Amino acid sequence: MHNAIRGLLGYPGLWLGGGGATPEQGVVSTGLAPLDELLPGGGWPVGAVTEILPSRNGIGELRLLLPVLADLSRQGRRIAWINPPHIPYPPAFSASGVALSRVLLLCAGAGRDRLWAAEQCLRSGACGGVLLWPEECDNQSLRRLQLAAENGRGLGFLFRPQRAAESPSPAALRLRLASTSRGVVVEVVKGRGGAGRRAELPLTG
Repeated sequence: MHNAIRGLLGYPGLWLGGGGATPEQGVVSTGLAPLDELLPGGGWPVGAVTEILPSRNGIGELRLLLPVLADLSRQGRRIAWINPPHIPYPPAFSASGVALSRVLLLCAGAGRDRLWAAEQCLRSGACGGVLLWPEECDNQSLRRLQLAAENGRGLGFLFRPQRAAESPSPAALRLRLASTSRGVVVEVVKGRGGAGRRAELPLTG
């Protein structure tokens, strides 16, 4: 029995409860110091899905991602945008340091087609970041996306309405966003060692 337990404790995918991401998972800096301080582990979890739950579209949720997307593009990694609610504005990408040549805009139709496209992009390892706006996303679909992100070692971001927080999710990190006069309040809905924490992040420019 003791040998079996020792073998289990040596498994790299086992989380022992110390907070942050799993050892093999790791994090990358968001590029925003206040957000790094808020998030479990100090950044976006690598090889994982992050759910972003804004009170409404366009309150600054994308601006939280631009620094890491710029870093990914500088590394030559592709960034897939799957069915965004609005066509991304290329000058804003360029001004934030995102290389337009590394951006892929996918119109994957409706329903499960979007989930399939995101899963392929995440699993392939060809995309450093995948941003998805799904119409529907049940627990089984979320698990498939989480496993695909683990296999491809990329960053998966799902943008869902806030009512999704009422249902459990296998995503590594879930953030609820609300707008303020100065920026956004970010609350950690799910994250090892960080659930319940919140902070206001000013957004300028």
